[in-house]
Amino acid sequence: MTTLDALRERDLATLLGVGLFVALAAGGYYYNVTFVQLGLIDLGVRVVGMSRGAVSVAMAGLALATLAVAIVTGVAMDRTGVSRDLYAKLRILFGVTVLQTALTAVAPFVASELAFYAWVGLCSVSIGVGVPATFGLAVDLVPVPDRGYVAALVTAGAFFVAAVYPLEWTIGSFAAVMVAAFVPALLVLGVLASGRVSLVDELAGEPRHAVGRFCRPEPVRTWSLAFWALVVLMFGAYFVDSLGFLRIVETESLVLASWGSPDLGIHVFIGVVHVLGALAAGVLYANFSRRALFLWVFGLFAFTHLLYTFFVRTAEGAPPLLMPGFYALAVSFYTTLNFALWPDVSTPDTVGTHAALGVGVAGWLATFLSTSLALSFEESGVGLLSHLNLVNALALLLFAGVPVAVYLHRVARYARGEPA
Repeated sequence: MTTLDALRERDLATLLGVGLFVALAAGGYYYNVTFVQLGLIDLGVRVVGMSRGAVSVAMAGLALATLAVAIVTGVAMDRTGVSRDLYAKLRILFGVTVLQTALTAVAPFVASELAFYAWVGLCSVSIGVGVPATFGLAVDLVPVPDRGYVAALVTAGAFFVAAVYPLEWTIGSFAAVMVAAFVPALLVLGVLASGRVSLVDELAGEPRHAVGRFCRPEPVRTWSLAFWALVVLMFGAYFVDSLGFLRIVETESLVLASWGSPDLGIHVFIGVVHVLGALAAGVLYANFSRRALFLWVFGLFAFTHLLYTFFVRTAEGAPPLLMPGFYALAVSFYTTLNFALWPDVSTPDTVGTHAALGVGVAGWLATFLSTSLALSFEESGVGLLSHLNLVNALALLLFAGVPVAVYLHRVARYARGEPA
């Protein structure tokens, strides 16, 4: 049954499941890309008074700790059967939300380096546990044919709100928004996880949407080349994005005409582009292969950074909205792919591990390693043009590498006498 079928048949349980997954995933992603990735830099540098180099080390530590916790949690979920238990995952997420609410509320009052590092350590635990639990809900809540479209709604919701509000990127602004969102979320999660809601009872039991799109006819094995090729490609997308974006938003002439503009209309424009890009990516995901989608992602990033390098070299005045528009388009494409892909290469027995490795390595590790590298480049005096040239070269390398890798794989299969 698809979501449209559920709508026609008034299957409220299925509709609740899809809506719950969209709300949890979009809220979690908004928290990560705003409060954690941007808010922590403001907290460490402006509030605590740390150097950018010290903050970059802390961000790298956050990435590694989050990855370790996610892997341990995901593997434990799969081995103990928690990945098949909807109520167990909801209760885990309730606990994660309690911890994140407390951490968010106290974040603006962190005043020392020791407290900052302690905060980062606890944050990594909450995110690391939350990743496999959130993605693991897909096997219970999201129909397989609709995963691209549902991922598009998650991406559109998270990025539209992130682009529009708050306009001021400070730890205080982010904390106020997140605490206001966490309190009602805690109430809803508490009720849904209580075991007293009949609609949730209908969704519980054996996972309804067990076998992912790419696990037919054979499931994707954790240590297979097919799985790790996807991890490497997604790592490349996150790494290129974060390495370029952080430098762009730290450059006053570029950010004041885009994400840092005081003009709400510009923020709405970027948010709308995010929504359109996510919806387009959702349609493409449902109808094209993974290889074609990654070509789109890397091609868009290469073109976008080419626009930025041309502008830095030659242009004067305010940068055109075309540049942040293409950037938003590229980000929405790969984020939609990220939310749909890991459940689709999983079964209920592997979704915790695959989500932990996929999101942990390709998402968190790539994001914060590249964030740390960008901060280190800025600290060591690497110029804006040199920085963007490096990002563009990486994007072009990945764009060219996808078809080359596909060709070499087919040659190898042909040499072994297998069908290409």
